This record gives sequence, C-alpha cells and structure tokens, in this order.
Amino acid sequence: MTSTNKGSQVGGHRTEVDQQKLGPALVITAGVILGMRTIRWEATHSDGLASTEWEKEVEHSVRVAKRVLTFLTTRYPDLFQSKQVPWYVATDDDSPR
Repeated sequence: MTSTNKGSQVGGHRTEVDQQKLGPALVITAGVILGMRTIRWEATHSDGLASTEWEKEVEHSVRVAKRVLTFLTTRYPDLFQSKQVPWYVATDDDSPR
C-alpha cells in the first residue's frame, strides 16, 4: 500500500464497551455479592481495625464482581454503554522497509 498523504488517516470506527464507566457497576456488584455472602453473619461492632475474615470477604466479593463484569462485557457488550474508537490506516512510515 502506498500513501501520498502525511499523518494518520482514520479508516473507520469500531464499537467497544466504555471501560471507564464500569466503576459504579463494579462497586454495586461487589456490594451485592458481599451482602449475599454475609447476610447471616451476626452484627458486631469493633472499635479497632476490621477483622481479617471481613477483609477476605470484601476481596473475594470484588474478585467475583470483576469476573462477572468481564463475562458480561465479553458475551453481552450491548448491555453496557459503548464508545466509538477509531482505527487508523497504515502509512508509509508505519510499514517495514
């Protein structure tokens, strides 16, 4: 392919899930999972640091929420807000010589 124009040319656009807008969904999903996993726990009050068992549950809930969102964004991207990302045509400078 030969190019006579300088600079990058947009060849088109592809649709991708807007990853920056998934933050609130991750927090809500992790909170729901954490609530479901700890609903039967006895209510306690601690003046000190959080217990290690609680911290493990929070970490596990976030891990599960990430996996759920990854699965959903991969299989069902239409459920989430998307954005148009341009792809560029290679120029002479981009081609190996």
